[in-house]
Amino acid sequence: MPKLEDAAEPLLAADVEVVEAVQPIRDNPVFERLADLGDEPQLRILCAATMALGAFQQDRRLVLAGARMLAAHTLATFAKDFVKHRIDRTRPRSLGRAETDHRLAPGRSRAKEESSFPSGHAAGAAAVARAFARAFPEAAAPAYAAGGVLAAAQIPRCAHYPTDVGAGLAIGIAAEAALDAGLALAAKALRPSSPEVPPLAFPIVLPLPPGT
Repeated sequence: MPKLEDAAEPLLAADVEVVEAVQPIRDNPVFERLADLGDEPQLRILCAATMALGAFQQDRRLVLAGARMLAAHTLATFAKDFVKHRIDRTRPRSLGRAETDHRLAPGRSRAKEESSFPSGHAAGAAAVARAFARAFPEAAAPAYAAGGVLAAAQIPRCAHYPTDVGAGLAIGIAAEAALDAGLALAAKALRPSSPEVPPLAFPIVLPLPPGT
């Protein structure tokens, strides 16, 4: 696909320029700490903690937000892995070595240094942030900001190219949107036709007092 490769070349060249520009700050420990917060286990702990806090406070909305966050993260992780296991790309920290190439190529390598595309941190952070923002629209701005920071931190630490992060964000947003659409269809299918029957709460029903 020469035309597609030619169209992508400016983006790939920009990736290299960005990596070269961030070299002076790549070892800053701040980026490493932010990267740790965006790891899969930490994000899943955040989801579980949100559900636990909601249960403790008897806040049905918070519990469902945590459940939605966890489901969105899981779906984004599967989608990210599906792409990552079919495209090989070396990490930007390997840029300049004779055996590496910043371009994307079909492949099924499971080696960490050849799995730069797409960014799993970005996919997970985007999915979790979007899920929380959907449940709490009034807190959308800080949720998106936090997700964006966790995703962008992968660039200065040379773990991912900007296009890796962009693809990860797109996957995370798409995964959460697919989850929301699926939940809406399921809720519609489970909604009783008779007005005398109270509607089912979907996806989780908790024995909480009314008004929580």
